[in-house]
Amino acid sequence: MIKEERLKIILREINLYNKVLSSDLSELLNVSEDTVRRDLKELVEADLVTKVHGGAINKSLTKTLKKEEEVYGAESKVIIAQKATQLLKRDQVILIEGGTTIQSFAKHIPVNFPLHFFTISPQTAISLSENEGVVVNTVGGQLHKDSYLHTGSEVVMQLKDIRANLCLLGANGFSVENGLSDIDWEIVQVKKAMMQASKKTAILCISEKLNSNRKFIISEAANIDYLITELDTDSPLLKPYMDFGINVL
Repeated sequence: MIKEERLKIILREINLYNKVLSSDLSELLNVSEDTVRRDLKELVEADLVTKVHGGAINKSLTKTLKKEEEVYGAESKVIIAQKATQLLKRDQVILIEGGTTIQSFAKHIPVNFPLHFFTISPQTAISLSENEGVVVNTVGGQLHKDSYLHTGSEVVMQLKDIRANLCLLGANGFSVENGLSDIDWEIVQVKKAMMQASKKTAILCISEKLNSNRKFIISEAANIDYLITELDTDSPLLKPYMDFGINVL
């Protein structure tokens, strides 16, 4: 595989999953990790990605979302955001994380619709605060610099004191067989705590991530109440999830 093809694949993986590990890219591309590191260095120098320990992250994680067209799959994420607003009820308490799909959702919440949000993402808090009708609290702790989410035992302890109506999560990987998964152990622990603190959980997931599995399991699919993608509900890709009993929007 020539370098130009590798760079396109690496950039797509980072755009899709927000964070990638050099070891995973090495396996995917069937090249050495040294080759991957050189490729990532070139993408960093072109200001296309941000280098982190062990891999790289999407540059959108390091700034507040301003223009939807700057985001990978922006049109699909707008559709997901609009569908997700169907779950909103007045005066709900909602736990919410970060990521570009979640930030898109934040910008589609009806104006002056009374809601109370708790979020582990400073960027999501900023996006939510633009709507005068909502109350926003951040669940604080150590800022995880690879995801720009608050993680750690302090966050998990704070979440134990919350009884939310709804938890809204993005997905790094989601499948019927292995459920919701991620590549970072600290993030997995926080998302588990978010789900445990909520009556219902909805996954906001671009369809390209369906039927994919990451290293660490957050939850079995049976614990997911809603799956929201950009696809119509009659899509064959969604049938296994509907058959499994998940409410698909």
